[in-house]
Amino acid sequence: GPDSEMFYIADVPDCGPDCGPGCDCGKYTELGNDVFMQYEKHKDGHLTPLAQKNVDTGWGLERILAFLNGTKDVYRTDLFAPVIAYIEKSTGLKYGEDEEKTRSMRIMADHIRTSVMLIGDAARLTPSNAGAGYVLRRLIRRAVRHARLLELTKENLVDIAAIYIQNIYEESYPMLKKNRLFILKELRNEIIRFESALENGMKEMEKIISRKQSDGETVIDGKTAFYLYDTFGFPLELTLEIAQEKGFTVDEDGFGKAMEEQKKKARANQNFAADLTNDLSVYDDLDREIKSEFTGYDSLVEKGTILAISDGSALVDSLGLGKEGTVITARTPFYATMGGQKGDTGRIVTGDGEFEVIEAVKLPGDRIGHVGIVRSGEIRVSDEASFEVDKDNRKSTCMNHSATHLLQKALRTVLGESVEQQGSYQDSQRTRFDFSYGQAMTAKQLHEAEEIVNRKISEAMSVDTQVMSIEEAKKTGAMALFGEKYGEEVRVVNMGDWSIELCGGTHVKNTAEIKYFKILSESGVAAGVRRIEAVTGDNVIEYYRDVEETLNEAAKAAKTTPQELMSHIEKMQRELKELKSENESLKSKAAKEALGNVMDNVKDINGVKLLTATPAGVDMNGLRELSDELKVKLGEGVVVLLSETDGKVNVVVAATDGAVKKGAHAGNIIREAAGCVGGGGGGRPNMAQAGGKDASGIPAALAKAEEVLSAQVS
Repeated sequence: GPDSEMFYIADVPDCGPDCGPGCDCGKYTELGNDVFMQYEKHKDGHLTPLAQKNVDTGWGLERILAFLNGTKDVYRTDLFAPVIAYIEKSTGLKYGEDEEKTRSMRIMADHIRTSVMLIGDAARLTPSNAGAGYVLRRLIRRAVRHARLLELTKENLVDIAAIYIQNIYEESYPMLKKNRLFILKELRNEIIRFESALENGMKEMEKIISRKQSDGETVIDGKTAFYLYDTFGFPLELTLEIAQEKGFTVDEDGFGKAMEEQKKKARANQNFAADLTNDLSVYDDLDREIKSEFTGYDSLVEKGTILAISDGSALVDSLGLGKEGTVITARTPFYATMGGQKGDTGRIVTGDGEFEVIEAVKLPGDRIGHVGIVRSGEIRVSDEASFEVDKDNRKSTCMNHSATHLLQKALRTVLGESVEQQGSYQDSQRTRFDFSYGQAMTAKQLHEAEEIVNRKISEAMSVDTQVMSIEEAKKTGAMALFGEKYGEEVRVVNMGDWSIELCGGTHVKNTAEIKYFKILSESGVAAGVRRIEAVTGDNVIEYYRDVEETLNEAAKAAKTTPQELMSHIEKMQRELKELKSENESLKSKAAKEALGNVMDNVKDINGVKLLTATPAGVDMNGLRELSDELKVKLGEGVVVLLSETDGKVNVVVAATDGAVKKGAHAGNIIREAAGCVGGGGGGRPNMAQAGGKDASGIPAALAKAEEVLSAQVS
């Protein structure tokens, strides 16, 4: 139906003869609207009158408050005024005097308010890396970044939250006061988690920006953006914001692809069950009395009877040569995949056939399934069989699992007792351990942890297991996995007096059996969660062989020896730096020559001088240097430079302080002008840069820059 808007009309003169509600001069402010609902619109588009007509009213409550408070700025209303006043007092700044600083004040005030509401709600949302929790995390982290821009600390942000809880919303939302301690604790913890990562991340961001500027680039690729997210916890929005301030764009599609690649890897790593056990309903008709007892702690061979066979879609009586399926028996030495440890491999031998076990898995009803393929003959239900675990595969898996226990204790020694296991995976090739820690480990910390593990291996500590009640286990101080459900009885694994954990997996008898331990990588898998991948035993020797081979190949390619490779690389880096410096000097000289008598191009735009030029073949770095020199020559005004080089268009806009005070904004000028050359970009009021790919649009870009500047300083 039709609609009608309600406006507040300011007591100021009309901006012109056509001044009205559709004008953006500021005289008219929409407070709300009414929609007179009188028709139902059907899928084919035709309308029928409603039996019950009504009016749908939408009011902007904060706009109404602004109107009642006599201001057009929501942040000057009663909802935000105490917070803005606190920020002004803490920083010595004045709200509204500086555009960028005022923006930071608004972001802090808005994001902390929203965070307080989300955490303090009945659902008690907390920062996480998924769903609404990730929205909350992004809000807090953006607020932290803008607090740092104003030289405020985490305590200032917590104080702002307290103002909302105790002063502004105390009566309207009493639940906030009730949850005050919880809100402030969660907020402070998230800020602490991000602060150190932010500092390191900003340093890394500056390096990336500087390097790309030197190369004349204006785009942060998706892999780099994902690296900032993965390593420093930078949400994509934060990277986009910082990049825009520096005149850069971000490859968001590339970021999405990098994120999806990591998700695929994570899914692959978690694929512990074989495809043949996907349909668990196959076992619904199996006799409930058929269960499996694991006997593999003490023996790797067990004689028994095949009680059931599945081909993946149904229970069958037999499997022939080359057929895949799952075998169940009453007593088995095969450890089933669980607790992060991959199941055993091996074989099942009957009088008429042999079945290769590719993986043992847990099945409903306390059963263990032996998933694999018939390699010879045929196997049948009721066959007597020998169930034989591959001892080499089991031994390697045990080495990796026991090493993981040593690693967890080493990490708690190096990083602190707050480290907690978040997940793990062990098979015969490697171990993977996820743990809580707020930032990337340093090379020194990794070396310390690795050295501790190897020292404990060399100490040849006895590995003992005991079965006891959960209460007894707690008294021993055994570490348990947070969130894991344990039965009345648990297995406790002791490694000397160094490590004691609750664990149902299989282990070596003595740490000396592990031989060696080597960390291959350390990375982030989620905010506040790190991952270490490592190898043990002969796989460590194989790793060093691969490293040696790579080193020899690199030395051969560089025409030197492995011993001299490092000094050779350093020499090449020095030579490259000198060549780059020489190249930059030549480019700068060529750019100045290409400008000619550029001061002839100066125009007066409503009292602001505008200098435009299009030197050929100048990269982004060269254009920035030219803009600095031309600003000096110009005195006060705006410089717009465009240059075609290597099939691309580089754009730089620079404005002096005097021009900015008169309304000029380089970032907004370039945002409009760059579109004419098929590009995009942005930046600060006094400096902005962009890239494009359509040189034919250079004249239009110059005209657009003049048009935008004219509107800014009119």
